[in-house]
Amino acid sequence: MIRTADTQSADEKYMRLAINEARKALERHEVPIGAVVVSKGAVVGRGHNLVETLQDATAHAEMQAITAAATTVGGKYLKECTLYVTVEPCVMCAGAIAWSQVGRVVWGADDDKRGHSRYSTGILHPKTEVVRGVLAEECERLMTDFFAGLRR
Repeated sequence: MIRTADTQSADEKYMRLAINEARKALERHEVPIGAVVVSKGAVVGRGHNLVETLQDATAHAEMQAITAAATTVGGKYLKECTLYVTVEPCVMCAGAIAWSQVGRVVWGADDDKRGHSRYSTGILHPKTEVVRGVLAEECERLMTDFFAGLRR
């Protein structure tokens, strides 16, 4: 799919919603990653990191959003959906994205340490379209400010 001005505008709109989710994580002293799932112009799932809150290593933003979306659409496959996430998904989340057959994934900041593409670019479903770098600076800033605060 070629990114038109309309697609770019929509991607930024929904990434801002994902950034709002990341801020919710930040309020809970969680790593500030947020995600939303969109189908036909409607948000059908949203989530933010809850790893510390739930004491569950699998409670990543993407997992929360995918679970909510599957419940909303009434099925495990999200072929017609776009997942917006502030940071590149990890291997675990990329696997969940593949299993749920998300049609499109849009992320803000690359994750050179834990992102799935560090390990393999073939984890996602072969038909999943990937768009990187949407509002990347704002997404990166959330992460760098969070981790800088931990080091003080």
